[in-house]
Amino acid sequence: MPIKIQSDLPAREILDNENIFVMDEYRALHQNIRALQICILNLMPVKQDTELHLLRSLSNTPLQVDVTFMKMNSHVSLNTSANHLNKFYNTFDELKDNKFDGLIITGAPVEQIPFEQVDYWEELCEIMRWSKTHVTSTFHICWGAQAGLYYHFGLNKVALPQKLFGVYEHRVLNRKVPLVRGFDDVFCIPHSRHTTTPSQAIHRCRDLVVMAESEKAGVLLCMTQDGRQIFVMGHPEYDRYTLHQEYIRDLHKGLPIKIPEHYYPGDDPSQKPLLSWRAHCNGLYTNWLNYYVYQTTPYDIREI
Repeated sequence: MPIKIQSDLPAREILDNENIFVMDEYRALHQNIRALQICILNLMPVKQDTELHLLRSLSNTPLQVDVTFMKMNSHVSLNTSANHLNKFYNTFDELKDNKFDGLIITGAPVEQIPFEQVDYWEELCEIMRWSKTHVTSTFHICWGAQAGLYYHFGLNKVALPQKLFGVYEHRVLNRKVPLVRGFDDVFCIPHSRHTTTPSQAIHRCRDLVVMAESEKAGVLLCMTQDGRQIFVMGHPEYDRYTLHQEYIRDLHKGLPIKIPEHYYPGDDPSQKPLLSWRAHCNGLYTNWLNYYVYQTTPYDIREI
């Protein structure tokens, strides 16, 4: 089944070329089913790339998904045109009276800044507080996961000795939890971050269930018992070349960056990167949409 987006969103043409089923507003209006209402709070600087990554991930499900993009009022994006933001994004003030079946809070390149010093932190806290009463399940990614763990449970992030950068193996810890249904015992997911929420603190938190963990990258997946809050520390939505683009970007900036681990064949950046995580990314988003959104959300969205 398709995702429903605005007909002229730039990502539409790329998704069509990849044979991903995308439905425009006209066709969706002529179906007698209720689409899942998913809001994406996109905090990444190049918003079009993140749109494409997440729309790919949401498309591999038999459910119709109606996507709304949210932007911050309290932050001016310098890497995405104002025209794109004004055309395809709404502010929290414009959306706060709505109910959503699911909310995705993305990562953001602010991890080395204390949470309270991020210019939109107060607004983000307001959105996370709002999500408790207006959203069935919230899916936090990377820095968004660290921010959610800090806001909801007081678990602060710590700086890593060096950037965690590459594709790492993770082991499923609790196979009975539907979020990891269909996963292999060991699976790969990309990471790209300078900070982490300590695994020991997550395991000690009685409100959280840990589903997958890595010896090198720490906890990858954890959530509340009811699945209302889900935290993903890595970037399963990344495409084949995202880590490569980040590596080349940092090289050109003269930043101290190492070759991403377990990514290029023979650690040779001239080689095509190995794509080793796409199936588990699709499984993760499908399980979230099915078990924690579709199976849980009321048919009358006003009842959330």
